Amino acid sequence: MKEVAERIKAYLEKDKTGIRRELLLILLEGGKYTTSEIYEILKGKGYGVNQKGVSAMIGIIGSRIGIIKSEAGDKKRYYLKKEYLQLVREIVEADL
Repeated sequence: MKEVAERIKAYLEKDKTGIRRELLLILLEGGKYTTSEIYEILKGKGYGVNQKGVSAMIGIIGSRIGIIKSEAGDKKRYYLKKEYLQLVREIVEADL
């Protein structure tokens, strides 16, 4: 758990615009989202991002940090693994 916390903190330290933190906040809402849905939410909040950028962020969070699961279907839906919800919440909200 400590290793995951360090990876999350390192990921957020490179967050110049706040978009990475915002993405984690969206996932903390507990829903399951497609990359298109996340893109629309971020765009609606005024972030200058494209769909490929959102896919890249999801990929990094899933592969390097390991806190996201995907659900197959018509389109893949992504969500935070339950065992990391509290940890992510504590880290993300610590700097708000």
